[in-house]
Amino acid sequence: MLYSSTIGTGQDLVLLHGWGFNSELFNNLINKYKDQYRITVIDLPGHGRSDNTDNGIDNWCDEIIKILPENPILLGWSLGGLLAINIANKIPISELILLASTPNFVNNENWEFGINKDNFQQFADTLQINLSKGLKRFISLQTKDKSQLKSLNKSIEKYPATAQALNQGLEILLTSDLTKEFKNLTVPIKAFLGNYDTLVPQKISNWYDKNHTKTQILNTGHLPFLDDNFEL
Repeated sequence: MLYSSTIGTGQDLVLLHGWGFNSELFNNLINKYKDQYRITVIDLPGHGRSDNTDNGIDNWCDEIIKILPENPILLGWSLGGLLAINIANKIPISELILLASTPNFVNNENWEFGINKDNFQQFADTLQINLSKGLKRFISLQTKDKSQLKSLNKSIEKYPATAQALNQGLEILLTSDLTKEFKNLTVPIKAFLGNYDTLVPQKISNWYDKNHTKTQILNTGHLPFLDDNFEL
């Protein structure tokens, strides 16, 4: 069973976090927008307060779909964005918002907007050696706001992801190519990218522009929603 929590009033907005983290990553975003939206956060399988589930992007997404409100705005950060693209091909949503995300995280002969597979694997392996320490360092490179750092570090310590979920999530990131599925979408799409993001290069903005996606590039790394200039 997946953990979810809902707060606020207005149009339904669902937030999906990324690999290794949990939904408390969005606490500042929730506080900022809870008077404009009815916000639902979900801990991904094996992350935060959610149980493990079967492997594979479709199994993960099917579990998430079970607890989604009807026709929501679906926002996904990083791995959460990849899941959101897949979900948007399965059920009706009103809008898709991608934060530092892409339909394919890994480069291949037909895709130049990801990163090298070996580099990605090395990055993930380094994090998994000491997940809590690795995620904290990762966050420290994304924001200098001490109150944000303290809050995010606390959530990492309190709700660690399971080893099974980390391996499943990494496999999804390394093997999923949803470029065709993305092109099939007809809902409004917005993408937020970071100038200094080393996982989702900003040059993907050209591809997004050609595929009917409104793109905004912020002066950030892989966590654009922590920037003061971020606006939905």
